[in-house]
Amino acid sequence: MSGTAATSGQRNDAGTLARLRRIALATQGLASAAPFGRGLGGARAAIERLGYVQIDTISVVERAHHHVLGSRVPGYRSEHLHRLLRQGDIFEYWSHAAAYLPMRDYRFALPRMASFRQGNERWIRSRDRVLMSELLQRIRAEGPLRSRDVTDRDHNGGGWWNWKPAKGALEQLFMEGELMVIARDGFEKTYDLTERVLPAGTDTTRPTEREFAAYLVDSTLGAHGCAEQTAFTYLRKGAALRAAVAEVLSERTAQGDLTRLTTADAGTWYVPTRLWALPPPAPRRGKVRVLSPFDNTLIQRTRGQRLFGFDYVIECYLPEAKRQYGYFALPLLWGDIFIGRADAKAHRAERRLEIRHLHLEPAWSPAALSALSAGLREFATFNGCDDITLTRVTPAGETRSITRALKEAI
Repeated sequence: MSGTAATSGQRNDAGTLARLRRIALATQGLASAAPFGRGLGGARAAIERLGYVQIDTISVVERAHHHVLGSRVPGYRSEHLHRLLRQGDIFEYWSHAAAYLPMRDYRFALPRMASFRQGNERWIRSRDRVLMSELLQRIRAEGPLRSRDVTDRDHNGGGWWNWKPAKGALEQLFMEGELMVIARDGFEKTYDLTERVLPAGTDTTRPTEREFAAYLVDSTLGAHGCAEQTAFTYLRKGAALRAAVAEVLSERTAQGDLTRLTTADAGTWYVPTRLWALPPPAPRRGKVRVLSPFDNTLIQRTRGQRLFGFDYVIECYLPEAKRQYGYFALPLLWGDIFIGRADAKAHRAERRLEIRHLHLEPAWSPAALSALSAGLREFATFNGCDDITLTRVTPAGETRSITRALKEAI
């Protein structure tokens, strides 16, 4: 296939998708044991490759921001993320959701900050400019401020010290770029002035539309290895931006930097030509990887469907009666295929990981049994659990063999 406009025929679709899957997983750090290194340095390298790690409050198992890094970085510990934030290697802001991002990408958060200042975003936390100005003055004079430091002074719900409007004003200042988060105690943020937090030399020039489009192309392919055109502007608004991204893709394809691949069922994909020219990495099937529902690999549902044939949506936001797989079903990756989902809960006081529902996909194979038990055992340890209990398996006929394998793995 050429680097200008490579098109796979339908008879090669299976091979094309298999190769794209392996490129995607290798780029995401899910195809080898320690692709980013270990510990603190590995966590930094992983965030720089992934482009962001989503922050999430759900804690039935280890929270998503730690889970995503723990599934890729041997020796990762939760304090590593907080240390990277304190060191100025990463910053907290909004990607498609609240996230930790590499500090090198700070300037590409500026357009969204400007949009919040101009009132163009749907989610406005506060419009009280007087309150916001007073809070900025207090932080400038007294130093960093925690949410808990903003309380109702007279306990009667009046005045600007009222917690709810003041907390909204702090969040508005954060989203507008006037404040940055310097630490978290659980999920309580500590804010300081951006001018005091940004490392010296940080680029703060606002990107042009063209620069931003090129950044979206580079960061998406840098994180995933391959992508459909719609993925580059995922949840980004504006016809002008979409047009700029299309122009960048067209130019780079014409120059031979990108290869465009079209399959009958899975759409049109772009992949760096240098990656496509390499031998496809072989899938590692030593153990099943237990992924977060918010893992970067599957956060875009259409991508999971087309690239992996895996239709995944998190069900914790659905009424219980409408859930098919469970409240917090974790995707199970074996090599380059998703073989199931495990609705899990860590009972930390008991040091027990409960698998409330293990649902096996059509791709499940008994050959994955030992890999599944090894992966669940490792995930239990990551969650501080010594024991695993299994409540339900679909299909039920697999219950006995899986239960036996889990007992043998303990």
